[in-house]
Amino acid sequence: MSGSKRGVWIGGALALAVIAGGTIGTLYAMHAGPFKAETDASAEKSELARFAVGPLAALETPAVLEAAPDYVFKTRDGADVRFKDFRGKVVLVNLWAMWCAPCRTEMPTIAALAGSYPDGDLVVLPINVDTGEDAVADAISFIDVHEPLPFYGDPKFQLPFEFPGKGKMPQTILLDREGRIRAAFAGEADWNSAEAKALIDAVLAEPLSS
Repeated sequence: MSGSKRGVWIGGALALAVIAGGTIGTLYAMHAGPFKAETDASAEKSELARFAVGPLAALETPAVLEAAPDYVFKTRDGADVRFKDFRGKVVLVNLWAMWCAPCRTEMPTIAALAGSYPDGDLVVLPINVDTGEDAVADAISFIDVHEPLPFYGDPKFQLPFEFPGKGKMPQTILLDREGRIRAAFAGEADWNSAEAKALIDAVLAEPLSS
Protein backbone atom coordinates (compact mmCIF):
# COMPACT_ATOMS: atom_id res chain seq x y z
CA MET A 1 0.00 0.00 0.00
CA SER A 2 1.45 3.41 -0.96
CA GLY A 3 2.55 5.99 1.60
CA SER A 4 -0.37 8.22 0.71
CA LYS A 5 -2.84 5.66 1.99
CA ARG A 6 -3.33 4.05 5.33
CA GLY A 7 -5.46 1.06 6.23
CA VAL A 8 -7.70 0.76 9.25
CA TRP A 9 -8.85 -2.76 10.12
CA ILE A 10 -11.72 -4.00 12.25
CA GLY A 11 -11.52 -7.64 13.34
CA GLY A 12 -13.88 -10.31 12.08
CA ALA A 13 -15.21 -11.19 8.65
CA LEU A 14 -18.51 -9.74 7.58
CA ALA A 15 -20.41 -10.31 4.35
CA LEU A 16 -23.73 -9.00 3.16
CA ALA A 17 -25.39 -10.07 -0.06
CA VAL A 18 -27.13 -7.14 -1.69
CA ILE A 19 -29.76 -7.89 -4.31
CA ALA A 20 -30.33 -5.10 -6.80
CA GLY A 21 -31.69 -5.26 -10.30
CA GLY A 22 -31.41 -9.04 -10.39
CA THR A 23 -27.70 -9.08 -9.57
CA ILE A 24 -26.11 -10.02 -6.29
CA GLY A 25 -23.21 -7.99 -4.92
CA THR A 26 -21.32 -8.69 -1.72
CA LEU A 27 -19.98 -6.22 0.81
CA TYR A 28 -17.07 -7.46 2.88
CA ALA A 29 -15.30 -6.30 5.96
CA MET A 30 -12.20 -8.46 5.61
CA HIS A 31 -10.69 -10.07 8.69
CA ALA A 32 -6.91 -10.33 9.35
CA GLY A 33 -7.36 -7.51 11.81
CA PRO A 34 -9.87 -4.83 11.26
CA PHE A 35 -12.16 -3.46 8.59
CA LYS A 36 -10.28 -1.64 5.91
CA ALA A 37 -11.03 2.05 5.58
CA GLU A 38 -8.87 3.87 3.09
CA THR A 39 -8.04 7.41 4.09
CA ASP A 40 -5.80 10.04 2.55
CA ALA A 41 -2.99 10.72 5.00
CA SER A 42 -2.37 14.09 3.42
CA ALA A 43 -5.98 15.26 3.83
CA GLU A 44 -6.44 18.30 6.01
CA LYS A 45 -7.78 17.70 9.47
CA SER A 46 -9.75 19.99 11.75
CA GLU A 47 -8.81 20.98 15.29
CA LEU A 48 -10.80 17.94 16.44
CA ALA A 49 -8.00 15.69 15.13
CA ARG A 50 -6.48 15.88 18.62
CA PHE A 51 -9.22 13.49 19.76
CA ALA A 52 -8.14 10.77 17.29
CA VAL A 53 -6.44 8.73 20.02
CA GLY A 54 -7.02 5.51 21.94
CA PRO A 55 -10.23 3.77 20.82
CA LEU A 56 -10.83 6.65 18.37
CA ALA A 57 -7.42 6.51 16.69
CA ALA A 58 -9.06 6.00 13.27
CA LEU A 59 -11.36 9.02 13.70
CA GLU A 60 -11.74 11.23 10.63
CA THR A 61 -12.07 14.96 11.33
CA PRO A 62 -12.49 16.87 8.07
CA ALA A 63 -11.30 20.47 7.88
CA VAL A 64 -13.84 21.26 5.15
CA LEU A 65 -17.24 20.99 6.78
CA GLU A 66 -20.18 19.57 4.86
CA ALA A 67 -23.81 19.34 5.93
CA ALA A 68 -25.34 15.98 6.74
CA PRO A 69 -27.30 14.63 3.76
CA ASP A 70 -30.86 15.86 3.31
CA TYR A 71 -32.11 12.30 3.54
CA VAL A 72 -35.42 11.01 4.87
CA PHE A 73 -35.28 8.20 7.42
CA LYS A 74 -38.03 6.84 9.65
CA THR A 75 -39.10 6.88 13.28
CA ARG A 76 -40.33 3.71 14.98
CA ASP A 77 -43.87 4.70 13.97
CA GLY A 78 -42.94 5.26 10.33
CA ALA A 79 -42.91 9.08 10.38
CA ASP A 80 -40.42 10.93 8.18
CA VAL A 81 -37.46 12.62 9.83
CA ARG A 82 -34.36 14.46 8.55
CA PHE A 83 -31.12 15.50 10.20
CA LYS A 84 -32.09 19.14 9.88
CA ASP A 85 -34.91 18.44 12.35
CA PHE A 86 -32.22 18.26 15.07
CA ARG A 87 -30.51 21.55 14.25
CA GLY A 88 -29.38 23.29 17.42
CA LYS A 89 -28.37 19.98 19.03
CA VAL A 90 -25.14 18.03 18.74
CA VAL A 91 -26.03 14.69 17.13
CA LEU A 92 -24.24 11.35 17.25
CA VAL A 93 -25.47 9.20 14.35
CA ASN A 94 -24.81 5.47 14.54
CA LEU A 95 -25.61 3.35 11.47
CA TRP A 96 -26.12 -0.28 12.42
CA ALA A 97 -27.72 -3.57 11.45
CA MET A 98 -28.46 -6.88 13.12
CA TRP A 99 -26.29 -8.73 10.57
CA CYS A 100 -23.33 -6.58 11.64
CA ALA A 101 -21.72 -8.20 14.71
CA PRO A 102 -19.52 -5.17 15.60
CA CYS A 103 -22.65 -3.00 15.47
CA ARG A 104 -24.30 -5.12 18.14
CA THR A 105 -21.13 -5.33 20.22
CA GLU A 106 -20.68 -1.56 20.49
CA MET A 107 -24.37 -0.76 21.10
CA PRO A 108 -24.16 -0.99 24.93
CA THR A 109 -21.45 1.69 24.88
CA ILE A 110 -23.67 3.93 22.76
CA ALA A 111 -26.55 3.43 25.18
CA ALA A 112 -24.27 4.25 28.11
CA LEU A 113 -23.10 7.40 26.32
CA ALA A 114 -26.69 8.53 25.74
CA GLY A 115 -27.43 7.99 29.42
CA SER A 116 -24.47 10.20 30.33
CA TYR A 117 -26.07 13.24 28.64
CA PRO A 118 -29.63 13.30 30.00
CA ASP A 119 -30.17 17.03 29.43
CA GLY A 120 -30.92 16.45 25.75
CA ASP A 121 -28.18 18.71 24.38
CA LEU A 122 -26.67 15.61 22.80
CA VAL A 123 -29.02 13.58 20.60
CA VAL A 124 -28.00 9.99 19.93
CA LEU A 125 -29.54 8.60 16.75
CA PRO A 126 -29.03 4.90 16.17
CA ILE A 127 -30.36 4.32 12.66
CA ASN A 128 -30.97 0.71 11.68
CA VAL A 129 -30.50 -0.34 8.05
CA ASP A 130 -32.03 -3.80 8.15
CA THR A 131 -34.65 -4.56 5.51
CA GLY A 132 -37.65 -6.86 5.67
CA GLU A 133 -40.32 -7.08 8.36
CA ASP A 134 -38.73 -9.89 10.35
CA ALA A 135 -35.28 -8.30 10.39
CA VAL A 136 -36.68 -4.92 11.43
CA ALA A 137 -38.75 -6.55 14.19
CA ASP A 138 -35.58 -8.21 15.51
CA ALA A 139 -33.78 -4.86 15.38
CA ILE A 140 -36.54 -3.16 17.36
CA SER A 141 -36.42 -5.89 20.01
CA PHE A 142 -32.64 -5.48 20.20
CA ILE A 143 -32.67 -1.69 20.58
CA ASP A 144 -35.41 -1.88 23.21
CA VAL A 145 -33.02 -3.58 25.64
CA HIS A 146 -30.53 -0.74 25.18
CA GLU A 147 -32.32 2.10 26.90
CA PRO A 148 -32.50 5.03 26.48
CA LEU A 149 -31.84 4.56 22.76
CA PRO A 150 -34.72 5.20 20.34
CA PHE A 151 -35.36 3.24 17.17
CA TYR A 152 -34.89 4.87 13.77
CA GLY A 153 -34.76 3.02 10.49
CA ASP A 154 -33.47 3.44 6.95
CA PRO A 155 -35.47 0.81 5.05
CA LYS A 156 -33.66 1.67 1.81
CA PHE A 157 -30.23 0.82 3.28
CA GLN A 158 -28.83 3.98 1.67
CA LEU A 159 -27.55 6.16 4.53
CA PRO A 160 -24.25 4.27 4.99
CA PHE A 161 -23.37 5.32 1.43
CA GLU A 162 -24.34 8.97 2.00
CA PHE A 163 -21.75 9.54 4.75
CA PRO A 164 -17.91 9.54 4.59
CA GLY A 165 -17.67 5.80 5.31
CA LYS A 166 -19.27 5.04 1.94
CA GLY A 167 -21.06 1.86 2.99
CA LYS A 168 -18.82 0.70 5.83
CA MET A 169 -20.51 -0.72 8.90
CA PRO A 170 -20.82 0.15 11.67
CA GLN A 171 -20.43 3.85 10.97
CA THR A 172 -20.70 6.65 13.51
CA ILE A 173 -20.87 10.34 12.62
CA LEU A 174 -20.81 13.40 14.87
CA LEU A 175 -22.82 16.42 13.70
CA ASP A 176 -22.48 19.87 15.23
CA ARG A 177 -25.33 22.23 16.11
CA GLU A 178 -25.47 23.42 12.51
CA GLY A 179 -25.88 19.90 11.17
CA ARG A 180 -22.34 19.69 9.77
CA ILE A 181 -20.20 16.55 9.77
CA ARG A 182 -17.43 17.17 12.30
CA ALA A 183 -16.12 13.65 12.81
CA ALA A 184 -16.69 10.18 11.38
CA PHE A 185 -15.60 6.71 12.43
CA ALA A 186 -15.94 3.41 10.57
CA GLY A 187 -15.85 0.33 12.74
CA GLU A 188 -16.50 -0.69 16.31
CA ALA A 189 -15.49 1.68 19.13
CA ASP A 190 -16.15 2.33 22.80
CA TRP A 191 -18.45 5.35 22.60
CA ASN A 192 -18.64 5.62 26.37
CA SER A 193 -14.88 6.07 26.66
CA ALA A 194 -13.18 9.17 28.03
CA GLU A 195 -11.86 9.91 24.53
CA ALA A 196 -15.33 9.81 22.97
CA LYS A 197 -16.80 12.03 25.68
CA ALA A 198 -13.96 14.54 25.31
CA LEU A 199 -14.70 14.77 21.56
CA ILE A 200 -18.41 15.25 22.16
CA ASP A 201 -17.86 17.79 24.93
CA ALA A 202 -15.66 19.84 22.61
CA VAL A 203 -18.41 20.06 20.00
CA LEU A 204 -21.06 20.72 22.66
CA ALA A 205 -19.00 23.69 23.84
CA GLU A 206 -19.17 25.33 20.42
CA PRO A 207 -21.90 27.98 20.04
CA LEU A 208 -24.59 27.83 17.37
CA SER A 209 -23.90 30.42 14.68
CA SER A 210 -26.60 33.03 14.31
